[in-house]
Amino acid sequence: MVRISEDLIRRRAEHNNGEIFSLEEVALHQQDIERIEHIDKWCRDLKILYLQNNLIPKIENVGRLKKLEYLNLALNNIEVIENLEGCESLQKLDLTVNFVGKLSSVESLKQNFHLRELYLVGNPCTEFHGYRQYVVACLPQLQWLDGKEIGRGECIQALQELDAVRRCVLEQEADYIEKRKEQKRSGLKETTEKQEDLQINQLLSENQNGTHQNPESSSKAHTDAEDKEKEFWEKPCPFTPESRLEAHRHLEDKRRAKEKEREKPKNKTLRALITADGRVLNINEPKLDFNLTEDENNCMLLDLHVYRLCKTCPLKPILLYLCFLEAIGEIKPKKPTARPTSVTSNQNTRTETRPAPGRELLEVDAGLVGSLANIVPKGNESSHKSLQLSQHPQRCGVEERSVSKDFVDDPEVPPLM
Repeated sequence: MVRISEDLIRRRAEHNNGEIFSLEEVALHQQDIERIEHIDKWCRDLKILYLQNNLIPKIENVGRLKKLEYLNLALNNIEVIENLEGCESLQKLDLTVNFVGKLSSVESLKQNFHLRELYLVGNPCTEFHGYRQYVVACLPQLQWLDGKEIGRGECIQALQELDAVRRCVLEQEADYIEKRKEQKRSGLKETTEKQEDLQINQLLSENQNGTHQNPESSSKAHTDAEDKEKEFWEKPCPFTPESRLEAHRHLEDKRRAKEKEREKPKNKTLRALITADGRVLNINEPKLDFNLTEDENNCMLLDLHVYRLCKTCPLKPILLYLCFLEAIGEIKPKKPTARPTSVTSNQNTRTETRPAPGRELLEVDAGLVGSLANIVPKGNESSHKSLQLSQHPQRCGVEERSVSKDFVDDPEVPPLM
């Protein structure tokens, strides 16, 4: 149940800088409000009040709004027109698509001398024989009824036939009241049965959640839920305040169930880094382009195309596994050897390869699956040695040249590669 709170009204009073004491217009439509409250105390200067498309069953707590000129209560659950005598300035009242069946309650608007427009379209009372004549005769101050102007001749004729029309209207009203009583009894019975079924379904669902569900049972439960949903919306029922409330609560229950399902923690699957036969998988989450080539000096060159922002933060390779032919090479550099190759932010790593005599399977400690740095050779009798990153450029055929004494390092000049 949504209640009218001070915070709600302040949020709806942004056009008035959040001030509610001097508020003249406020829109509280489509808020699922089930009761009118506090407005007559907090907003005494209110002139326009929008409360359409809510779940309000009764007009109340608006009698102190002496300056109220327009009240919109369309699409609610109102059955009786009442408690508006204190709205002295009321000029327009909209009760479109409600459940007003007691047509005689319009006589309570006789004290609203400034009332000019009244809308009752979509209410059960509009189906009564003599409905328009009765309203026009009871409220001579009206100028428009249901969007149609009231002529002077129509008003005179309605006043002349008022007694006969009133008897006819009261008879139809009594029949409608009896019909509503029956609807309430049947609705209460159906609500009780549905609540019992809902409790049984909740117990069954809790038991199923406690046990393991196979795919067949889960698909069957999903199908049953879809069938019940289809049956709920396709089952014919009278349009009453109870049925409207039931539909609203059904949608709210579905929304809460979806939110609850969305909030459930999802089990993350562990990423497999090594296959059963010992192959190390390539985990390239950012999907960077790379090339692995062998140069003339028996060195492997890994060319990695990283993002431009990485050029000021060189990569620091800790452990590389290279698999070629039938040998596995392991590289454990003691110091970072990755460096940018040019201004394009590429990074390369150069190392000397030392093929192992035979292919050997690798295994990962079960407690350290998430890190490639913990890959160890199977067994302690491994014969291959770790391949060290080249620490001396001479191994790869790179010669260092002495720097001239007259050389000036200008940071604005790009490096020549």
